[in-house]
Amino acid sequence: MRDFNETDRKKKKARIQIQENPGNLSKEELSQLEDMVKASLKDGYLPCPVAWKIAKKAGVPKLAVGAIIDRLGIRITNCQIGCFQVEKTFYDKPGHKNIDGEIISMLEALKESNQLTCAKVFDLARQFKLKPMLIANEASVRGLKVHGCQLGCF
Repeated sequence: MRDFNETDRKKKKARIQIQENPGNLSKEELSQLEDMVKASLKDGYLPCPVAWKIAKKAGVPKLAVGAIIDRLGIRITNCQIGCFQVEKTFYDKPGHKNIDGEIISMLEALKESNQLTCAKVFDLARQFKLKPMLIANEASVRGLKVHGCQLGCF
């Protein structure tokens, strides 16, 4: 995977509007958060679940961690709902868990109202006691695009 460069930053800025300091953190807090991010890198990248843990440990919004990641030019890996994977999952494999029709209806309603966000996928997963990846995969199979990454990646 290549580095997150200035071209990537410009493309993202055109698609997603994120404040420079979404958590309104002090310079000291920003510096500490930056150190936590740097210390948590895995082969130069930051896994999504690790970014969430950093936000929780630091007591800051996930979006604040995402802003630091962008500023440092770091890429997120291992998205908890399946984004940023080179090889996507094939859904017709035996053993693919069938999803309740109610969940499918809710996904479609969320898409229709432009509210099919990362946070909503996690809400549905909690509500139905399923993994977020399973919910996101079902959306993907149906051509329903999830937006609004909680780290600000998409």
